[in-house]
Amino acid sequence: MSNKIYDCAIIGGGVAGLTLSIQMANLGYKTILFEKNKYPFHKVCGEYVSNECYDFLKRLGIKLDEMNLPFIDEVKITSPKGYFFHEKLDLGGFGISRYKLDYELFKKALESGVEVFDGTKVNDVEKNDNYKITTKEDIFYSKIVCGSFGKHAQHFLKSKNEGDFLAVKYHIKTDFPNNLVELNNFYNGYCGISKIENDEYCMCYLTTVENLKNSNNNIKEMEKNILYKNKNLKKYFNEAEFLYDKPVTISQIYFGKRKTSSSNIILLGDSAGTIAPLFGNGMSIAMRASFELSKRLDKYLKNIISFKQLEYEYENVFNNMFLSRINRSIFLQKIFGKKYMTDLIIAFLSKNTYITKKLIAKSHGDIF
Repeated sequence: MSNKIYDCAIIGGGVAGLTLSIQMANLGYKTILFEKNKYPFHKVCGEYVSNECYDFLKRLGIKLDEMNLPFIDEVKITSPKGYFFHEKLDLGGFGISRYKLDYELFKKALESGVEVFDGTKVNDVEKNDNYKITTKEDIFYSKIVCGSFGKHAQHFLKSKNEGDFLAVKYHIKTDFPNNLVELNNFYNGYCGISKIENDEYCMCYLTTVENLKNSNNNIKEMEKNILYKNKNLKKYFNEAEFLYDKPVTISQIYFGKRKTSSSNIILLGDSAGTIAPLFGNGMSIAMRASFELSKRLDKYLKNIISFKQLEYEYENVFNNMFLSRINRSIFLQKIFGKKYMTDLIIAFLSKNTYITKKLIAKSHGDIF
């Protein structure tokens, strides 16, 4: 057990936790981060990042300009019956795998002075004068704890949400435009495809646990029975070169606003609110939340504001910036992927480009 007291402890080392840790270290705070997996590792994600956070990542020291990443400025959305709309993305984004992005952030965190314990699961957090953080290997103490542990709530939180969705991700090689992100709808789900680094493509889909159960809990059977009914998806599955022996998966996904704090732990990223990927930019929201939270943690650790004021200020800025995007994505998810409705909506949007452009614009935030 160490007698050292950290200024800030972060549980979860995805893009939210890693970017927060770098910012806190750059502000001069003793920062520790726990991640249950060992870097680098794959993670279920659409791997399209809005350009709203491109400059932010560069300010943190991530050399995006040197990575030869694909820039994506068009979107195409298809229905099972072949209706589609194809539009420009005004702000656009870039493609990068979580394997690469998280690893680059991990290396930058170490370089910035963050003490990173990867391959380390946090078993318990207790709040006394300071926070007591218990892992299998040791006990740590910190003045504040932030949780960025992803879509699943941790057992030491009092509030938990479990959802009825699962996500499946492949990396593939295929013949596909470098500047396009395509979302292909099927019954109770949709599948995105876009380019990442090294001439590879991310193909990631979201669907219901019910779809899997109705296919004998067999992913391949579900893909043939349901996803193949969209001719684009059937083509990709039949013609692409799959680069994994098996896909990366996650289940029990919940979409919606959670809380920005729970059990005296400040939450960010998917722990605070998971945005549905159709017309959503979860990674950008996670990074923007870390940017806003770091400013308020700085004030708290300098005794300018109380913990209650920290909770209040952070919740307000989170709701003002992200809640409408989260709610909008959930509404769109409820109507896309449904029998008949998806075809009707996409056929309508293909003929009403003004409405389509408005919807697409609202899926991206402002550059920060």
